[in-house]
Amino acid sequence: MGVSGSGKSTVGSAVAEALGVPFLEGDAFHPAANVEKMRRGIPLTDEDRWPWLDRVAHEVKARAQEKGGAIVSCSALKRIYRDRLRAIVGPELRFVFLEGEKATLSGRMQHRRGHFMPPSLLESQFATLEAPRGEEDVSTVEVAGPIEDVIAATVQALSERR
Repeated sequence: MGVSGSGKSTVGSAVAEALGVPFLEGDAFHPAANVEKMRRGIPLTDEDRWPWLDRVAHEVKARAQEKGGAIVSCSALKRIYRDRLRAIVGPELRFVFLEGEKATLSGRMQHRRGHFMPPSLLESQFATLEAPRGEEDVSTVEVAGPIEDVIAATVQALSERR
């Protein structure tokens, strides 16, 4: 979990491969209206996010039951969003907060291609973010270093919480 540009998809897919579980791209579960809204630079509202979060939660729960685990990339920016995911998936759900400085993430977003989320929405992502400090099922990994280090730290954090 984390704001746009934090590496959720890159890290998530590598971690899933390392752990031998399926990877689900959370953005793939957005309805077309959400994608179009973001493409136009309009931040999503809570009302936009609820159906998306429900789809993400049901998909990850189904994959985890089917395959013995799953990794999903999902911003889950607010505590209430994480609580909704927890309520659907269950107590085995774990989060890794990919934390980074705004300048670092903005630079990453400027250089990525083919993603619907414009760099102009990063500010709204940080404004929405409720950092998961003190949440027992959340590990925090700093994303400023080499991607291999971020992936290794994420695998370690999840392995410690199994």
